[in-house]
Amino acid sequence: MALSSGGMASLRLPLRFLPASFSLSSSRLLFKKPLTFVPRSLMATVASSDADWRRVASGTVPPYSVFTKPIQKSQQDDRDYRIIELSNGLQATLVHDAKADKAAASLDVAVGHLYDPDDMPGLAHFCEHLLFMGTEQFPRENEYSEYLAKNNGASNAYTSTSNTNYYFSVATPALSGALERFAAFFHSPLFSPSCTSRELNAVDSEHKKNHQADMWRIFQLNKHLSKPGHVWSKFGSGNRESLSKAAKDLKAKGLLTESSVLSRPASLAPSPIPSRISSPAPSIASTNSELEADGGAIGRETRRRLVEWWSKEYCASRMRLCIVGKESLDELSDIASTLFSPISNRGRDALPMLPEHPFGPQEKGTLVSVQTIMSFHALEISFPLEYQAPFWKHKPSHFLSHFVGHEGPGSLYSYLKNKGWATSLSSGPQNLARGFSMFKITVHLTEDGFKHYRDVVLASFQYLALLRASKFDAFHQREVAKVSEIRFRFKEKRRPDDYATWISEHMAWPVPKDLLLSAPQITWEWDGEGGEAQVKEYLESFRITDGRVVLMATAAEHAKVASNAAWEKEPWYGTDYRVERFDEQFIKQAQAPNAIPELFLPGPNEFIPTNLDVEKRDVTEPLKRPHLIRETPLSTLWHKKDDRFFVPKAHAMIDFRSAIGNVSPRASVMTKLYSDIVNDSLSEYAYDADLAGLSYNLMSHAGGLFVSINGYNDKLIVLVKHVLEKVKRLDVDPQRLAVMKEQNKREWENFFLGQSYSLSDYFGRYIMTEQQWTLEEKLKELASITPEEVKAHIKQLLSQVHVRTLVTGNIYKDEAIQIAEIAEEGLGISPLSPIELNDRALILPEASNHAWTCPIPNPNQANSALTYYIRYGPIVDQPLRVTAALLTQILSEPAFNVLRTQEQLGYVVHCSAWVLPGASEKGMRIVVQSEKTPGYLEERVEAFLDGMKSTIENMTEEEFAEQKNGLEKKWLEREKNLADETGRFINHINTGHLDFLRKENDAGLLKNVTKDDILKLFLSHVHPASATRSKLSVHMVSQKPRPKKVSAAASQAFETLLREAKVEVDETAWKESLGGDGTPLATDFANYWKQVFASKENAVKLLDAIPELVEKHPVEGEGKDRVHADISYIKDLKEFKASLTPSMDPGPMVQWGDLPVSRF
Repeated sequence: MALSSGGMASLRLPLRFLPASFSLSSSRLLFKKPLTFVPRSLMATVASSDADWRRVASGTVPPYSVFTKPIQKSQQDDRDYRIIELSNGLQATLVHDAKADKAAASLDVAVGHLYDPDDMPGLAHFCEHLLFMGTEQFPRENEYSEYLAKNNGASNAYTSTSNTNYYFSVATPALSGALERFAAFFHSPLFSPSCTSRELNAVDSEHKKNHQADMWRIFQLNKHLSKPGHVWSKFGSGNRESLSKAAKDLKAKGLLTESSVLSRPASLAPSPIPSRISSPAPSIASTNSELEADGGAIGRETRRRLVEWWSKEYCASRMRLCIVGKESLDELSDIASTLFSPISNRGRDALPMLPEHPFGPQEKGTLVSVQTIMSFHALEISFPLEYQAPFWKHKPSHFLSHFVGHEGPGSLYSYLKNKGWATSLSSGPQNLARGFSMFKITVHLTEDGFKHYRDVVLASFQYLALLRASKFDAFHQREVAKVSEIRFRFKEKRRPDDYATWISEHMAWPVPKDLLLSAPQITWEWDGEGGEAQVKEYLESFRITDGRVVLMATAAEHAKVASNAAWEKEPWYGTDYRVERFDEQFIKQAQAPNAIPELFLPGPNEFIPTNLDVEKRDVTEPLKRPHLIRETPLSTLWHKKDDRFFVPKAHAMIDFRSAIGNVSPRASVMTKLYSDIVNDSLSEYAYDADLAGLSYNLMSHAGGLFVSINGYNDKLIVLVKHVLEKVKRLDVDPQRLAVMKEQNKREWENFFLGQSYSLSDYFGRYIMTEQQWTLEEKLKELASITPEEVKAHIKQLLSQVHVRTLVTGNIYKDEAIQIAEIAEEGLGISPLSPIELNDRALILPEASNHAWTCPIPNPNQANSALTYYIRYGPIVDQPLRVTAALLTQILSEPAFNVLRTQEQLGYVVHCSAWVLPGASEKGMRIVVQSEKTPGYLEERVEAFLDGMKSTIENMTEEEFAEQKNGLEKKWLEREKNLADETGRFINHINTGHLDFLRKENDAGLLKNVTKDDILKLFLSHVHPASATRSKLSVHMVSQKPRPKKVSAAASQAFETLLREAKVEVDETAWKESLGGDGTPLATDFANYWKQVFASKENAVKLLDAIPELVEKHPVEGEGKDRVHADISYIKDLKEFKASLTPSMDPGPMVQWGDLPVSRF
């Protein structure tokens, strides 16, 4: 496939082409669009003259300049836009949305981790973390997050290579207050010394979370293999050691004393106002963290360097702001100028460029083999490319990716797939940083494809040779341009924080300012300005001698193709790799003209829509739900003709429910394999449809098969017919079945090498689901399944189904009925009722406290995890449902603040509602991933919950009203686009509850909920002392040995020994020397005292006591967990599940009466 753009938090990677097992489904994991530097004095060529700016100065608002030309926007877009520039050089795009019920802002700073000091890798990322820890105006460190949480808001940030982006969303009435808190981060942050050590831990924890993730490991390896001295090689994530080493080196040289730290310039003095509230139930570890919060002299020097860097690099002229709100443009302009003008302009280069490419002669023409943690085979070919932002008009590298990433007949992927070598292929440009780019081709290989990786490389270069030798037909570029224009013309709204982030990043593109919205999205037709010439120029440079090939697989797989290879290690992640140059014979083959007859260029795309008409009727109020327009013994059809968004798009969702699909582990595997084979068989046909904005998705689930088709409605039924024909009548190809089996085997085995919290959640849901098969059970069945068995299985499944169909959008009843009839054709009726085909959860008994413990399979995974589940009860109980939702909201922000920010348990901390399978049962789940043991994590969760009793009791009526108001706004928030609305409808149809107006009705009941209701539910269902609550916890335990640390109790015991032996003790000296969080490594602790005792022979023998004291007084959360008498530890999961009662399915919770008399 050809790839498009996006981003990632908290440290963001450019686009990586890695296996589907990494689940890179979120658009935020795709590559970001580029930035570039165009001084105002040079803007005439890309933007506008000073005549296009108007100065505004009035009253108490600081003056600013307004760009006067209208911003080109989509015909679909009913928002108003304005670009302004403040006197300090900060530029802002203001978006007035009169219909908005959610506001947002994003501020992009044109420095990222490539601008880190050489001796402090990760400093930009550390700055992003610490910046949020309070400001002079709002010193409490969780003031910002708490304000947003009470106003249906959220925030995040990410550090990329050349920029750092901060963003938030909030209910529209609260925008001004949110902006006031947000702006202060950029002109008066505290960088609180009390938070220094904790946020160093947070960065360190984030790095350790990623340490076993191949995506991060390979990304850093590619950076490591840059030409010597290039900034691209920097370690952007950072960890505690990389950020502290410079200060430690000064300390080791005797250059870091208290007076030297204080004498070094630092622009921000510690605030006299405390920025944090301590944990309501502090542990010994968190209390010790309080005492060592600034990290001693090393921590203070690290903070000083951070402040020094921020004071230099965070310059107003480097900042681009976007605000989306309901206020008028004049009001938004005044707010922006008032709140953001205090940011200093430090006279820095507004958009610093990095024009030198990291690929030098030694990096080109090489094969890099890399050992992966997860089991997969992939091959990536990279070519150096100039910075792509200036070529926004014709986007030549995207034009090339249209061909290289094509999946239709004649494509490279089609050839490799038919050879049995590939499971997917993607290509496209990747802007590595502001100044240089890369063009990449990534192929995910089968096991046989890995053995033939050299042939895959040669085939790729044969396809490039074909492109070099071809003359592109006019329709090729015209189609690309036309599709982009249609997409822009009918672009729908999306989440405002996503939109604000997209705009703030793209404000730095070198385009005319009036094309800010259109230039990144539209491709113009070639007009003689060199579009095709540039494409040919790039193709000439895409040679094997100018690129790099990266071959990815496990060590065992690499041994099969290179048994005696010598491996090196990348320094930050320890990734094993080796580099070799291609031999002359291979280079000669790769440079040859195309000799593969199966390769040819794609023909015209028949799926490009031609009928884009939309009937827009004025309605007093849009319909709030779909209507049941057809019902047979075999199916139900729900339909809603769009009356809100008025785009030429539609959605058809078809759920084939059958008990056959999941009746056994083997049946479950066959259902999954069949869906994979159908998808595989459709790839060539459906690719053109996907390019033209019409896509489908077929997936298996516990209840059968689910088909979703969406996009421009013009040719939607054509795709529906073809997809459903394949679903019902596909012959199972033995060769492709073998590929699908291999792919599923890898995916399921790799799952256990993923994040620890994913495993604890997986087992939590497994325990609470009536009928679910473990991956181990599925893996046992996989190998022996035959093509004939799969075909027989799917025939039986389709002979016993009930079909639930939803059709929405620019499509009428008669067309919707046609889709339902196509879906029904050839199917048999299930003997079970629709309610009996719904998923069911299991119910924890009242007054139960269970835990299940499991070791983590990956021996190198340092993190353990806890999933902590509390049952509320049946979702059909509306008062309980509403009260529970409010209680969960009240607990969520404090859980993050206490468990992550204050106690620093780990990077991943989350508290949320948990709706179980079938959506008939609801509870609350707290997830923590940490280097601490899960038993200790559970103790800290329960201490937090115990502390929340007084928090709820002491909550003022005003605070309680704010919480209710925030939840009400969340429930009443309108969908932003047709897909959002359709998603809400299908959720209620799939569950069978049909409660389409639930949020609106619950918001009405919410007004009657009292604080006493919340406290009663908390004390009965959540508080650890409750005699009636139902709780389950899952403990995933890391098997990686941790280096011994010295606890506060152990160090105090050792100091006591020293005093008893009449040895002088300076308590502050050793703590200052070792720095950190007050729990040094036992080896460092022993080495320190060994040096101190060098001249005191009578004290040396005291060193022998250190190991014993470390064992006697372990650091909290390390070692073995305590066994709690009040917890029932599960020994047999199957037996435990069999003891639980299945949930009751309520069936339709509302009788709509759309079809008052059934005809059947």
